[in-house]
Amino acid sequence: MASMTLTASDTHIIPPDPIATFLPTAAYIHIPFCRRRCYYCDFPVFVVGDRHNGASSGNIQLYVDRLATEIVTQINYHRPLETVFFGGGTPSLLTIEQLGQILDLLATKFGIASNAEISMEIDPGTFDLAQLQGYLQAGVNRVSIGVQAFQDNLLQLCGRSHTVDDIYAAVDLIQQGGVSNWSLDLISGLPQQSIDNWVASLQSAIALNPAHISCYDLIVEAQTPFAKQYQPGDKPLPSDETTAQMYRTAQQILSGAGYAHYEISNYAKPGYQCRHNLTYWQNLPYYAFGMGAASNLENYRFTRPRKTQEYYQWIADGCNWRVDPTPAADRFLETLMLGLRLSRGVSLKALESEFGIEPVNNLLKCLQRYQDRGWVEIVSVNDRDRYLRLSDPEGLLFSNVVLTEIFSQDF
Repeated sequence: MASMTLTASDTHIIPPDPIATFLPTAAYIHIPFCRRRCYYCDFPVFVVGDRHNGASSGNIQLYVDRLATEIVTQINYHRPLETVFFGGGTPSLLTIEQLGQILDLLATKFGIASNAEISMEIDPGTFDLAQLQGYLQAGVNRVSIGVQAFQDNLLQLCGRSHTVDDIYAAVDLIQQGGVSNWSLDLISGLPQQSIDNWVASLQSAIALNPAHISCYDLIVEAQTPFAKQYQPGDKPLPSDETTAQMYRTAQQILSGAGYAHYEISNYAKPGYQCRHNLTYWQNLPYYAFGMGAASNLENYRFTRPRKTQEYYQWIADGCNWRVDPTPAADRFLETLMLGLRLSRGVSLKALESEFGIEPVNNLLKCLQRYQDRGWVEIVSVNDRDRYLRLSDPEGLLFSNVVLTEIFSQDF
């Protein structure tokens, strides 16, 4: 297969750590509470209503206490945490004291590195300046705000609890709080969303100057309100051709504005890639705590119960997360599925080191036709290693086609 050489324009491609079994240094914390459930959401969440947060809902404090029990019982691999990510749900429904309780416990149990990235998802309309400042004082140094769209009608169609005015008010608070490392989420392919809507949202996001922007394509998940209303490809959902054009448009506009397209759905200014999420995409081990959270430890992948009472019973029974370890062939496929999401791709040398030369050679043979099509590239990073990656934007856009081919092979 022909090889390309890394050029100055590819400087955002940083060689990943070698693929191997490492000790975990990342922890995901699932906070399942929301004021209401968005119509596209299939995450494990618990709706508390518009007037409730951690100070006014006993359910939230009960959950935090159970979460603390799970953290205490976790095996300690004696490496300080380098990243912590509070996801949900809506973590900004926690009080400052509840967030501090969790972070203090993590620090006591595992230790937290002095330069750790501590991220927290927040929603417009769920926090004020004093609350944000309290989160920052507790240790949070990166926030991710769920915007999704800059059109009120689209927000309403999604079941979001905020308005466009709330978005600007929330960003103003972030700027007042002095948060430099913050991210903004958008969703493409929404019902009634046009290309013009999407371009306007991208331009509005850029104007707010976040360090990081995530652009997710809507997936109509089973058992969600959207699944009962819409069929993929049917109006008022945009056509497949339109959503593909939305993807290309995001890549063009955001890259032109100085955001490196470092992962299939994520863009960042230099130095602001999400360190925690890179743990997932490099298939490295990580802790996870909370209802429905999935951990990756010692080649065991385990997802906790998704329903509240079942999760509480699992904790009462001793928090046993061990299942059958992931077979080597499955780890090979997982590494490709995750690593090819990154614009830098995966190291062929590291793949050969962990899985052997034969599966790598078979992989390259099965991908030859996609390289001929321009979707797959082999990039020389130095004299000793090459990286397999998907081209941007076409290869990343059609990543499911490439991955389907990979998963059809017998490695």
